[in-house]
Amino acid sequence: MVERSGEAIWVEKHRPSSLREMLGQEAIVPLLRSYAEKRSMPHLLFAGPPGTGKTTAAIALARDLFGEGWKMSFLELNASDERGIDTVRTTIKQYARTAPLGEVGFKILFLDEADNLTSEAQASLRRLMERYSGSCRFILSCNYSSRIIEPIQSRCAVFRFRAYGPEAIRALLQRIAAAEGVTVAPEAVETIVAASAGDLRRATNLLQLAATHADPVTAETVREYATVPLRREVEGMLAAALQGRFVDARTRLYAIFTERGAAGEEILRAIHSYLPEIDDAVLPPREKVRLVEFLGEIEFRLAQGASDRIQLEAVLAHLAAGADRGR
Repeated sequence: MVERSGEAIWVEKHRPSSLREMLGQEAIVPLLRSYAEKRSMPHLLFAGPPGTGKTTAAIALARDLFGEGWKMSFLELNASDERGIDTVRTTIKQYARTAPLGEVGFKILFLDEADNLTSEAQASLRRLMERYSGSCRFILSCNYSSRIIEPIQSRCAVFRFRAYGPEAIRALLQRIAAAEGVTVAPEAVETIVAASAGDLRRATNLLQLAATHADPVTAETVREYATVPLRREVEGMLAAALQGRFVDARTRLYAIFTERGAAGEEILRAIHSYLPEIDDAVLPPREKVRLVEFLGEIEFRLAQGASDRIQLEAVLAHLAAGADRGR
C-alpha cells in the first residue's frame, strides 16, 4: 500500500491558476480570457453539471484580472450554506458596496450554487446587482439555470458548461499522474473516465483515492474504490430488468447502493447514458423515448427529496413490466 494521506487534495493542488491552463470548455474559455485582457466584464451566470469547471473558471478569471493580489478583490460564498435573504442584505451587500482596490475598477463576488437561494433572496440580489454594478461584478454559479429568476438571468452573460469529454479527462489524468509520479495503467484511465461521467472533479478525486492505496494504479484498484456505479454493473442491472427479472435487478441495484455507496442521481445518470446503446430489438426506440420521459420524472422526484431506492426500484419495475407485456 502506498501512503499519501499527508498530501493536499489534488483537486485544489492541480486547479489551473489561469484561464490559459484550463482544459475543455472551448466555447467559454476564450470569451472569459477576452474579459481578462480588456479588464472589463458584465455580471456572469455559469450553469452546468457539477465538476465541469465553473468554480475553476471563476477563480482563474479573477487571477488573470487582478494578478497576485486577486484574493483582495474576490469573495466566494456558497448559497447552500447561506441561502436566505438576510445573507443577501448583510454579507453580500456589505461586500458589494465597498470601494474596489487596484486598477481594475471593480471587484468580484462569486456566489456558488446560486440556484439554492430562495426566490425572495434572489429578488433582493437582483436589486444589489443593479445598484452596485459600478463597483462589483457578480458571478453566479448554478446546476440548474431554470431555478434562477428571469430578472437575474437577463442581467447576466450566461455561460453553459458541459460535461467534459473523454479526451479532456484523459489529458488531465495523465497530467496529474506525471506531476505526482504515479503510474496509471491505460485500463485504469479508461475505468476512471467511465466512472466520472464527464465530472472532472470526480475523476481527479478517484485517481487520488486509487493512488493512495496502490502504485501502479490498475483498473481493479479503481473498481475497488470507485464510489459511483460502474458501467458493467449498470448494464447487468438493466439486462435483468429488461428480461423481466425484477428481483434480480433489484438485488443488483442494492449492491450498487451498498458496495459502491452511489447516490440515486449517479445511478440515474448512468442508466440514462447507457440507454442509446441498448439494442432496439430489446428496447424499441419508442419505448426508449417513453423511458427517458419517465427518467426525467424520477430525477425531479429525487431533487424534491424522494427515496433513492424506491425511485430507482420504480425504474426497474417499469422496465420489467414492459418485458412481461412483450412476452
